[in-house]
Amino acid sequence: MKTYKIRILDRPDFRRAYRADICEYVWGGEYRPRAYARLCFVPGDGFYARLTAYETDPKAVYHEYMDPVYTDSCLEFFAGYKPGGYINCEMNANGALLSAFGEGREERTPVAEICGMIPQVTAKKYCDRWSVTVRVGLELIKAVYKNADFKPGDVIRGNFYKCGDKTDVPHYGSYSPVGTPKPDFHRPEFFTEMILTEE
Repeated sequence: MKTYKIRILDRPDFRRAYRADICEYVWGGEYRPRAYARLCFVPGDGFYARLTAYETDPKAVYHEYMDPVYTDSCLEFFAGYKPGGYINCEMNANGALLSAFGEGREERTPVAEICGMIPQVTAKKYCDRWSVTVRVGLELIKAVYKNADFKPGDVIRGNFYKCGDKTDVPHYGSYSPVGTPKPDFHRPEFFTEMILTEE
């Protein structure tokens, strides 16, 4: 199982955040676009993740919150910030977001229904790649988990993904490998440890 270091920074500076290559394609397939993520934590503010995929023409049909963006070309960040469940952030190149909370694939509740807030997403397209930046603020985490205290050495559990269920070439990549016979990202037992560090 891989581990990831979440650098604690005074502002979201992804040049100083550690890189997580999304390169585990345990379910095969020849289409494996280069993709990676960077995650940092800003005390008093929240967690910031930037995910990037090298695709020149990503499929991006959807535009609204809770649309099925995983059928588009999609970048995803799942994290359990505290015990009791995890928040999934699934995003396409339009910046459309699917985000809910629960302990597994079933019985998930859209984050907005829990707290009236959603993670903030910005998407950008370049000539050779696209990226999404998502902020999961402490105010949202506190509303969902009733606790948003984090310090160096604390561990959250999560994973980064690249997929496209209904793209021309369906594909399923992850940072930390998922040990299921068929593609399934909603498997928190395969999340990796993500350790907050000042180093």
